[in-house]
Amino acid sequence: MMADLKYPLKENTVPFWAVPVYSLLLPSLVFLFIYYRRRDVYDLHHGILGLFFAVFITAVITDAIKNAVGRPRPDFFWRCFPDGKDVYDSLGNVRCHGQASVIKEGHKSFPSGHTSGAFAGLGFLSLYLSGKIKVFDRRGHVWKLCIVILPILLACLIGISRVDDYWHHWQDVFAGGVIGLAIATFCYLQFFPPPYSDDGWGPYAYFRMLEERSAQQTNGVNALNVQVMEAQVLQQRNEQNNQSYTSSEEHDSGLNDLEIGRR
Repeated sequence: MMADLKYPLKENTVPFWAVPVYSLLLPSLVFLFIYYRRRDVYDLHHGILGLFFAVFITAVITDAIKNAVGRPRPDFFWRCFPDGKDVYDSLGNVRCHGQASVIKEGHKSFPSGHTSGAFAGLGFLSLYLSGKIKVFDRRGHVWKLCIVILPILLACLIGISRVDDYWHHWQDVFAGGVIGLAIATFCYLQFFPPPYSDDGWGPYAYFRMLEERSAQQTNGVNALNVQVMEAQVLQQRNEQNNQSYTSSEEHDSGLNDLEIGRR
């Protein structure tokens, strides 16, 4: 096993601090740009909320699996034996004499945190753009497909850099990508319809707001109609009362004339 863990100890091509930049900041800037064009606060709020949910949930799951599995990284040999002299006990167990923090980090290969975070944030962005530009409108616009693939391509390049830097095995990167993309999909569908839906361009909250407003308007119209009908009924009653009063007066005047005639 140690023969597969003797890859050189290299620096990260994509540093750790860059993970929030490409998984949180970049998609948030895209959300703000679309908000500037459309002025839809529901879309901005739920887009950022779903993005942060996806990235943070992915980070928790990834770290939990890392600590549970403890798979050595491809450069574990040089972390364990910085001088290149490997030492084992009588049972064949490794006796590391490197720096403790470096050795501990060397046991966190599976899955790749960079890859899972990249696919969580950029995968969410890809789904978001799919709904906004209506990729699945069956019109065959290739440029729309290219825009949607760009975030996924960036996430793939980040994952490949982890293998190229000998910080992860290819299985670690593959598992991280699956975890990140799956969590991004679940979180996206919590706030937005599927991208292939006719309503895929907006969040659920926006359509609920429209339904509530339409219901309020309908109730207002119904209440106004009821008031009009009540006024009409009241007017008809008044007219009937006036007619009955007039007829009674005419009848009384007729009786008075008869009485005068008799006299």
